[in-house]
Amino acid sequence: MIGNARIRLRPTLVDDLDYVLTVENDPVNRPAITPWERTQHEAAVRFPDFRHFIVEAGDSAEPAGFVILVGCRSPHRSIELKRMVIQRKGEGLGRACLRLLKKIAFEDLGAHRFWLDVKVHNVRAKALYDKEGFVEEGRLRECVRTEGGYESLVVMSLLDREYAERRRASLEDA
Repeated sequence: MIGNARIRLRPTLVDDLDYVLTVENDPVNRPAITPWERTQHEAAVRFPDFRHFIVEAGDSAEPAGFVILVGCRSPHRSIELKRMVIQRKGEGLGRACLRLLKKIAFEDLGAHRFWLDVKVHNVRAKALYDKEGFVEEGRLRECVRTEGGYESLVVMSLLDREYAERRRASLEDA
């Protein structure tokens, strides 16, 4: 169990995947992500290059969402935030979770680069990533097929030296 003052992350178990799929397929969350099949989540739970976590919040440790990191054993020290889905919106849990994930990526896993992509229309998430120090690297135009056509992704990253500077400036307090 890894945590800060607001949230805790615990490794996802196969028994948690019904919850993960329910959260992922919630009509509020679905437009912001590209959902996976159960077998993809099962592989992420088992494969050592991935970290699949259930996000818990509050004293009762109620599930509040889930996250997936990819590239945890990358020789290039480039870790991807593949998915962060927070079910309980508007409570600051996303920011708390992102700060904890940055700590894990840089301090525990030794990342040089922590990166993600976000759908162009997901302005709420993009604003969070901007405020949390992620830098836009570029756009992948119309690379995700959806029911309505195609969507573009914004690729963003944070480097270890940028994270260290944010820590020195006390911008990473949980």
